[in-house]
Amino acid sequence: MQKLLEKTLKDALKANECTLGTKQVLNSISKSKLVILSKSVPEETYKKIETDAKKSNITTLKFDGTSVNLGKLCGLQFRISAVSLPKISESDIKSLLKEAETK
Repeated sequence: MQKLLEKTLKDALKANECTLGTKQVLNSISKSKLVILSKSVPEETYKKIETDAKKSNITTLKFDGTSVNLGKLCGLQFRISAVSLPKISESDIKSLLKEAETK
């Protein structure tokens, strides 16, 4: 999952087509196609994001790492608990979900 996820995140960051942080993700969830959450997201916030995503038919992906790992994967020097991707293709979403299932 790491390689495809890393490429997807870096491409989205380069094109400035993603939202970082739990509060920002909650505010922009209706515009998202995929939300990625790290293990570091507090349970209450995780449930809120997941519920809002389900209401809007948005896929959520549980990242198997901490916010530090997710930040490094994005190529950034700080922690990232949540990322939303509004302009990701359906095929990329399916590929990421398949890789997450096989892990």
